[in-house]
Amino acid sequence: MSRIASTFAHLAQAGRKALIPFFTAGDPDPASAVPMMHALVRGGADILELGVPFSDPMADGPVIQRSSERALVHGTSLTQVIGMARDFRKTDNTTPVVLMGYANPIERMGYETFATAAQQAGIDGVLVVDYPPEECEDLVACLRAHQIDAIFLLSPTSTDARVQAVGRLASGYVYYVSLRGVTGAGHIDTNEVATQVARIRHHVSVPVGVGFGIRDGATARAISAVADAIVVGSRVVLEIEAGGAVDGAARIEVVMQEFRSAMDSGTAH
Repeated sequence: MSRIASTFAHLAQAGRKALIPFFTAGDPDPASAVPMMHALVRGGADILELGVPFSDPMADGPVIQRSSERALVHGTSLTQVIGMARDFRKTDNTTPVVLMGYANPIERMGYETFATAAQQAGIDGVLVVDYPPEECEDLVACLRAHQIDAIFLLSPTSTDARVQAVGRLASGYVYYVSLRGVTGAGHIDTNEVATQVARIRHHVSVPVGVGFGIRDGATARAISAVADAIVVGSRVVLEIEAGGAVDGAARIEVVMQEFRSAMDSGTAH
């Protein structure tokens, strides 16, 4: 069983939901990445989404765009991000790590080279924002051959046919984007999320995580009542932006504690 599947299984047995933070690797600088990852785990994170900085992050709002810009100032590359995951594995061999990014750096590296390096670094999943399921069967096959889960985005505008296509390829979990727009925008309608998650579960056998717009513990608690996981990105990145290399890790550890406590208070034990 993969680290991701094992994590969801253990959480389900305990009546808990997964807390999945995102931050951009290399923000505020490359040396901060591994300490940030450990801080998130100490705060209660179950799975880590490690963002690969990209010059044109089309799905990301201004907060995460700025984090990519800060990381790229240091020349943070896909190869370096894989190295960060490898360094994290030296002292944490249990927390799943998912790379989240865009197709261009992976295309440039080549599927086989990328998947081999990711597997050797202990990466558990890959989410490519701008790869629809119809265009990435070769990548998915390559990832599967290296025991890496292929994770997909779904949105309020995803048709049943698209959800079914994702259901045929996805492993690990799927990430439901709760808002029509970019990260960090708008307010979540919990009832709509519940309806959409139920629709997705009709076609998809893996757990369903929900992200975009989850800024505080109360929202996380409400959404975790209807989803299998909560994904928190912009709030984490804002804390890193405010704290920088000196205080960023401490700040995001506190935020994880806030979310973890709120989510656990709303679930049965």
